[in-house]
Amino acid sequence: MNRSNQQPDDRSKTAGADFLQLDTAEAPPGGLADWLARHLRQAIADGRLPTGGRLPATRVLAGELRVSRGVVTDAYRRLTEEGQIAGRGRGGTIVVAQATRATQVTRATQVMQAAQAAQPDHPARPARALFDGDPVPESFDALRAAPARIDLSPGRPDLAAFPRAAWLRAERAVLDGLSPHDLGYGDPRGTPALRQAVAHWLARNRGIRVDPQDVLIVAGTAQALALLGQVLGQDGIREVAVEDPGSLGVRQHLGHWLTATPPVPVDADGIRVDALRATGAPAVLLTPAHQFPTGVVLGGGRRRELLRWAGEGGLVIEDDYDAEHRYDRPPVSALHSAVPEQVCYTGSISKLLAPALRTGWLLVPSRYREAALAAKRFADLGNAVLPQLVLARLMESGELERHLRLLRRRHRRRRDAMIAAIGAELPGAAVHGAAAGLHLMVTFPGGLRCSDTALATAALARGVKVQPLSWHARLPHPPGLVLGYAAGAPGEIAEGVAVLGRLVREAG
Repeated sequence: MNRSNQQPDDRSKTAGADFLQLDTAEAPPGGLADWLARHLRQAIADGRLPTGGRLPATRVLAGELRVSRGVVTDAYRRLTEEGQIAGRGRGGTIVVAQATRATQVTRATQVMQAAQAAQPDHPARPARALFDGDPVPESFDALRAAPARIDLSPGRPDLAAFPRAAWLRAERAVLDGLSPHDLGYGDPRGTPALRQAVAHWLARNRGIRVDPQDVLIVAGTAQALALLGQVLGQDGIREVAVEDPGSLGVRQHLGHWLTATPPVPVDADGIRVDALRATGAPAVLLTPAHQFPTGVVLGGGRRRELLRWAGEGGLVIEDDYDAEHRYDRPPVSALHSAVPEQVCYTGSISKLLAPALRTGWLLVPSRYREAALAAKRFADLGNAVLPQLVLARLMESGELERHLRLLRRRHRRRRDAMIAAIGAELPGAAVHGAAAGLHLMVTFPGGLRCSDTALATAALARGVKVQPLSWHARLPHPPGLVLGYAAGAPGEIAEGVAVLGRLVREAG
């Protein structure tokens, strides 16, 4: 008897499986194995079953479909003979064929494809679409995905330094003390343990005194900006001024929710408050502890001038970017510590531990707390509980501060390696922001024979990834680059800067 042609005697008793939403009622009489093999082929072709994906065990799938195990075995055998799947013993049956479905080409995929073309194997196909014209939100995704031998992008922490052993110890301790109730939905503000740990951290490290009840745990600074965009919009604030040069990513996040983000120039003392007043904007976003990308600290006189502006009703969004990563200067307290009712403050652990943890915090004036909590609740019901508890333990135990001290020593060596390489390979360049942070801004006061976007394009074509300063500036500014050093070994940093030096000399 051919088991592949068996079928239930009563079609009303047919069954289905969650796997590929298979329903045996759709199978023709006497053709169950053909029907199953056809569905598997189609799923492999359109990518629902990706290369390396595992198929259910024959016994399991047969049970869910209420068919003979021989039906499933026969279908698997046919695809094995066709080279679509392969048995791996205890590893199960996996897909070995590639999907053939054509994907829709969007602006984002065009940028990604252009970035992928800019690799050493294809020097004649530079990724001009990536750096030409105004950058789009997908440009960051494309640049991150672009292959490169050496990545000097800013904002990349040293992920190899993630404290795995300390994290695992803290996670085991948390799990040992966790009750079943703790695994349910948590408080959308964040777990009490982490809100208290953040309050202690801010008091110790940033001069901020805050009640843990007023700390809102968020999915990184990006979500903090999204929540603020909604809250301020509801309050009638549709315009937030931003520093220039200033973070393109931050500007894009705010611009998604607000009507306008007018640029305000930054000089050696930080944002120019006179220019801020001239915009008429009711709010401003600042990185006062370590301005991105220039690296300047908001000067004392400028700070007092800004606080007067805030006292007259202006609202400050304080992005405490890279505040902990300092090497050659004393710490500066957060603006929030001076005028908490006029400052929305946000920070995260993305540069301390890893962006993948998606954990940060937001403090808002009392008039916005309920609205910010509502926006967070309806966004995601709160961050995942387990990582919050683990992070709280790391913060309260002192592990996070020990990790920070290790990072400072490592980052200082890498920063020094980059400065030395720039001095040797780019002697006409000016280095900015060396006292703190994870990146340097490099400008060319004498000018370049090409634009900084052309230089970044040529560098990517030779396997070195950087960001052009013009991405982050809308007002006139000398050409330059923003170079991250936290994630690269000193030798790798020196090699990347040497490539930039050769390109500049070739262009000159």
